[in-house]
Amino acid sequence: MVRFRVLRRPLSVRPDRGLAYRVPWRVDRSAPPVYRLVNTGHDVLRGVSVSVSGRARLRVSAPASVAPGDAVSATVSGPELERDTVMVVRWFQPDGLEYLWHVSF
Repeated sequence: MVRFRVLRRPLSVRPDRGLAYRVPWRVDRSAPPVYRLVNTGHDVLRGVSVSVSGRARLRVSAPASVAPGDAVSATVSGPELERDTVMVVRWFQPDGLEYLWHVSF
């Protein structure tokens, strides 16, 4: 006998928050192991920090804030970055909201 599960709508539905937030970063991958994170947005990004998850090592001197057009340089080294390493960029928008962005290699 085949049994079917009845799927129902979740009890809590999130309200529509409008358009998605466009990530204001572009990764310049032209000179590995140095990766430049360029602020392509219109706002100064504050509290910028960069970290890695995986076996790689990271060297970065992230400034407290990054103006539009400026960049943060991060040196990421290690074996097989594409297999087990993710770079995480954290920043605050002018309205105080915190954002995280994951960058894969």
